[in-house]
Amino acid sequence: MTYAIEVSNLKKHFGTIEAVKGIHFQVKKGSLFAFLGSNGAGKSTTIEILCTLLEKTSGEVTINGHRLGTMKDNERIRKSIGIVFQQSLLDKELTVKENIIHRGRFYHLTKAQLIENYQFVWQYLKLGEIELKKYGQLSGGQRRRADIARAIIHKPSILFLDEPTTGLDPHTRKFVWETIERLRKEIGMTIFLTTHYMEEAANADQIVIIKKGEIIAQGTPNELKERFASDQMVLSFKKEADIQQIAEQLGYVMVQFGDVYKVNIPSTLHAIPIIERIQPSLASFEVIKGSIDQVFIQINEEVGDMNAS
Repeated sequence: MTYAIEVSNLKKHFGTIEAVKGIHFQVKKGSLFAFLGSNGAGKSTTIEILCTLLEKTSGEVTINGHRLGTMKDNERIRKSIGIVFQQSLLDKELTVKENIIHRGRFYHLTKAQLIENYQFVWQYLKLGEIELKKYGQLSGGQRRRADIARAIIHKPSILFLDEPTTGLDPHTRKFVWETIERLRKEIGMTIFLTTHYMEEAANADQIVIIKKGEIIAQGTPNELKERFASDQMVLSFKKEADIQQIAEQLGYVMVQFGDVYKVNIPSTLHAIPIIERIQPSLASFEVIKGSIDQVFIQINEEVGDMNAS
């Protein structure tokens, strides 16, 4: 297996504070990798190290075959990655095109390469309507398109996205994700994502969750949901139903929430025989699949309970 990023025993100390405590993970080339954690978890520190913005205390990091740490390799890493920060780097007084061309020159592209690459970002980010507008005059969604264009003007093989859709309307969020998927599928770009929108993380190939500088869970979305987020049935019964008798028939714990009852089940398929068994007493029912939101909450609660005990 070929990896775009390999992290082994990575540590970062700020004085006596251990911000990152010997973490390990790998990111497959061309994948969508979601790196999740609450504020203060060590997420931003890790990303800053990977992007050569912060020195590590110890550990091994390899990005696109270059070992992080030496001046020469760090420069090669910077040329092979793009970063979309939460706060923009673009000049509000310059047009979108001027900003992007200016940034492209940082990568020592030839004039021909710069023209070719600008056409590449122009097409992917649909810049035609905004390229001659000053960045400071753009809407939030238009600014995000320009930010992504700036980050990929040198055609990096890895794109770091730090909360890329925060504050955007649903239409713009959809456009951003369609663009990201095109970059992955059409040119094989690796995407390293941090987000507070768990439904975005649910589309990842791999998820890593960090808390207090330590990785507390990792796996595919389905693997994590199977381990930490049960599928659930929500049942509403007819007035004459004998709830106690139904609970005995189910073989699962049934918990009341107002007028409905919730039952955790191993998978949605387990709902079929249960519904068939209690159908005469049912007024309505709903089957809900486990979500990444539930995974994130459950994992953090379990770790919190272990630390408290």
